[in-house]
Amino acid sequence: MLTAKQRELLVFIDRRLEESGISPSFEEMKDALDLKSKSGVHRLISALEERGFIRRLANRARALEVLKQPDDVSASRAAAPANDAVGGVVTPPRAVPAPANDIIDVPLHGRIAAGAPIEAFEGHQSMPVPAALLGSGEHYALEVSGDSMLEAGILDGDYALVKKTDTARDGEIVVALIRNEEATLKYLRHEHGKIRLDPANGAYDPQIYDESDVVVQGKLAGLLRRYH
Repeated sequence: MLTAKQRELLVFIDRRLEESGISPSFEEMKDALDLKSKSGVHRLISALEERGFIRRLANRARALEVLKQPDDVSASRAAAPANDAVGGVVTPPRAVPAPANDIIDVPLHGRIAAGAPIEAFEGHQSMPVPAALLGSGEHYALEVSGDSMLEAGILDGDYALVKKTDTARDGEIVVALIRNEEATLKYLRHEHGKIRLDPANGAYDPQIYDESDVVVQGKLAGLLRRYH
């Protein structure tokens, strides 16, 4: 059994998700329920979560999912017609937009081409990334050092968003670990039994290695740039 405030908050969150696909902020929830502080919202959300009505989506800001409704709301929805008829015209159900505010924290491993394997950068740092920039799979971020990929639009100080994988096709931009010592961001090419890593800057020459010397540790999925 939910309290009146718990039920009111649950209905408010569900309505907002249905209308916009975006979870309301704690400030919006506080104002909607006429509460004095956001700590009251936190308590209500924790109670709804404990009772299995909602859940928080991990590594995403402001992201809530309604798992079920109170019995009276569920019954009224079940009794409602699937489509609304206005003036004899059947209106199709409204499409709910995908959440647009999802933020995912991805590990930030350090500066690429810094002379050490990717694993050497493992730590507790992370950076928030819009989910729209990432596809499926596991990702990490690297700060780009140097201008060898300038003509591909990848600048010194950019953050490369990398999808973890050990395979890639020719022409894809990859994070390549060379002789287990140095990581670099380059175009991947297979050529006459060798691996060629191509820069995107005419001032640099391609790097050619034996296949056994190169391990693909990911491929470029996106790019973030900060303007100062």
